[in-house]
Amino acid sequence: MSIKLFEIPTRRAFLTGSAAVLATPVLAQTNDLPGFAERDQTKSVRRNISSFRTLDWRPYFENTQKGAILVDIDSRAVHFWNEDQTEYKLYPSSVPLTEELTRRGRTEITRKVDGPSWRPTPSMLKLNPEWPKFIGPGPENPLGSHALYLSWTYYRIHGTHDTRKIGRKSSSGCIGLYNEHIAELFSKTQVGTQVLLI
Repeated sequence: MSIKLFEIPTRRAFLTGSAAVLATPVLAQTNDLPGFAERDQTKSVRRNISSFRTLDWRPYFENTQKGAILVDIDSRAVHFWNEDQTEYKLYPSSVPLTEELTRRGRTEITRKVDGPSWRPTPSMLKLNPEWPKFIGPGPENPLGSHALYLSWTYYRIHGTHDTRKIGRKSSSGCIGLYNEHIAELFSKTQVGTQVLLI
């Protein structure tokens, strides 16, 4: 009596087995399989957005005169309240790469530019001498479609054409938003809007 430990599959057996494996995900999606219980999708969604919790402006600002922007570096979120507190917006953002590049504290919007141009800072050029010294408005511009200049030199809240950066530590100090979000925030703010980075 001989025992076969394994058998080399034939081409037909291989193709039949592969078809069964490929069909499995489709079958698993059917609601009428025995023992199938539909998963509650809201639970996973809540976990995914837990760091983007809504906040009240009162712990951070004395008032919302001219509007208020709170940048939460740790949760990578930008909160906005308009002057009469009838509107609240929450945007995902990119934040500085390191704590050394991060500035925290109170500032305000000093200038608003639709279609900003960009010049690297002296320290950026020192580290990256091959970088261009100037980039005008357009798809190659790291500031995206709009920029809100802050009272701190070189710091801005701006858009980005590279959407992979949002939600990450990816900047040299600025706060980045999706272009559609910075366009919206740009339209709701004014020179003098107070900004707090925590």
